[in-house]
Amino acid sequence: MITAWRIVPQNGVDSAFDGEGARLYGGRWNSPGRPAVYLADSRALAALEVLVHLNPAMASLQYQMIEVTFPASLVQAIDIQPLAAALGSPSVLPASQHAGDTWLAKASSPVLQIYSSIISEEPNYLLNPKHPKFDHIQIGDARTFAFDPRLLEYTSS
Repeated sequence: MITAWRIVPQNGVDSAFDGEGARLYGGRWNSPGRPAVYLADSRALAALEVLVHLNPAMASLQYQMIEVTFPASLVQAIDIQPLAAALGSPSVLPASQHAGDTWLAKASSPVLQIYSSIISEEPNYLLNPKHPKFDHIQIGDARTFAFDPRLLEYTSS
C-alpha cells in the first residue's frame, strides 16, 4: 500500500477529494475544466506544496491533514523525461498540463505518480475523482495540522 497526504483549509475538508479546485483553476498537471486531486508522498512535502502557494490571507486559516492509502496496482507512473523543463519551472507549463489532461481523459488508472516541482526527486500523486476505481482509494479522517509560525513569517513578507 502507498500512503500519501493532503493538507487543506479546515473549511475545505468536505470537498477535499472532489477535484473542484483543480477543475476551476487548473494546476501543474491539469488544465482548468478537468477535476483532479493533488497528493504528496510525505507530510513534509504536503506542507511545502501548501506553503509554496500560500498568500498572506491564507496564513491565518486552520488546516487539516488527511492520510490517503491505495494499492500500488492503482498507480500509473508518468514518463518525466520529456517533461524535465516543465518540472524544473516554477511556472505551470502546457506540457505537464497536457500530460495530465491526457491521463485524465484516458482514465487508464485512478492514480498518476507525478513529481514535485519543489523537490523533483519526491513523488506526488494525482487522483482522478471520476475514475470508476476511485472508491478503491482509502481516505482517512482529517486531523488538525498547524504550520510552525516561523514558516508562515515568510508568506507575509
